[in-house]
Amino acid sequence: MFEGLFQPMHMLIILAIALIVFGPKKLPELGAGLGKSIREFKKALSTEPEKPAVENTAVNPLKSEEVKTDQAAQPDPDKKSV
Repeated sequence: MFEGLFQPMHMLIILAIALIVFGPKKLPELGAGLGKSIREFKKALSTEPEKPAVENTAVNPLKSEEVKTDQAAQPDPDKKSV
């Protein structure tokens, strides 16, 4: 179905239609934009995505338990023992 789509004569017809539709002033800008977008797309596919830096804001449960047990082991200086 698409065997003869990219023959030179077909490409010339497509270029002529694009020239008529967009005009000679806008056509180079469209080509440059298309080339830039294709380069950016290839670059995005070839590079690995950056891993976001995640801060460890989670509270360590073991440390919080250690603090609780240390506080329980020490007598409160304000309380008098009976």
